[in-house]
Amino acid sequence: MDTLAGLLDGPRARGAFLLRSILSPPWCLRIQDEAPLTVVAMVRGDAWVLPDQGAGVRMRAGDVAISGGPDPYTVADDPATPPQVVIHPGQRCTTPDGVSLTQAMDLGVRTWGDRLDGPTVMLTGTYQMRGEINRRLLAALPPLLVLPGDAWNSPLIPLLEAEIVKDEPGQEAVLDRLLDLLLIAVLRTWFSRPEGEAPAWYRAHSDPVVGKALRMLHNNPGRPWTVATLAAGTGVSRAALARRFTELVGEPPMAYLTGWRLALAADLLRETEATVGAVARQVGYGSSFALSTAFKRVHGISPQEHRAGRVLEGATASPGG
Repeated sequence: MDTLAGLLDGPRARGAFLLRSILSPPWCLRIQDEAPLTVVAMVRGDAWVLPDQGAGVRMRAGDVAISGGPDPYTVADDPATPPQVVIHPGQRCTTPDGVSLTQAMDLGVRTWGDRLDGPTVMLTGTYQMRGEINRRLLAALPPLLVLPGDAWNSPLIPLLEAEIVKDEPGQEAVLDRLLDLLLIAVLRTWFSRPEGEAPAWYRAHSDPVVGKALRMLHNNPGRPWTVATLAAGTGVSRAALARRFTELVGEPPMAYLTGWRLALAADLLRETEATVGAVARQVGYGSSFALSTAFKRVHGISPQEHRAGRVLEGATASPGG
């Protein structure tokens, strides 16, 4: 498992919100859904993505944007168009003064807008993930990135466009996986570009020594790793590995391992019903007490309190009409 795959292999899309929007100018959507990550692909026409802080970005057909939440932002045909629709948590849509638009703008299966032949078509996929692994990934991204359509060649957008309007058995799982594929493909291309500013852990993956060490840690987080065993596995001395790992990743091997273990534990506590003791053993802690001590030191709450937050977030993210 490489580092990007590892970061996306925890809480991936499960019943993600996906929608095809078809709109006619003038149009303006105020996005206040507090989603931690949203992917927008332009199929036809243009749009402006306007964060509350920072410059807006114009999107054209073929472009893909990734917005990291939970801060609100605006998507419009023109920066001067005032908001006409507000998207709330749970993907509830209203006018700015609170009148529901859910039924009025329904155009069919996962399709929404003012008319089917509108000149602007966007595909939107919204993650509701809040796991620690994804926080590490999100921390590496700008609040808004736009990958130009001419920067890559991928069949994923046409495929997602074709599948998003189908109403067949198992379709939700198909769409979840397509959204994951699109996100990974965009991030991989983005991080390879000069403006992508790939994080240290991503760049380090290409190093023959440190990349191997990272894969070892990601593949077997529960193993009782030491710098010595990592060094033996990579074929260099302990001092050489420690120095090179710290230079490329930005922290020593054991500090990185601790962060990775606690991130995995946070996801397992949220996404499974395993006991704290079972989670502790899976991620390399000898007991529930050892995991609890490390978890509380880093996160300020116990594993049980972290798990309890799952219920509260699930209630917040439940869809409304």
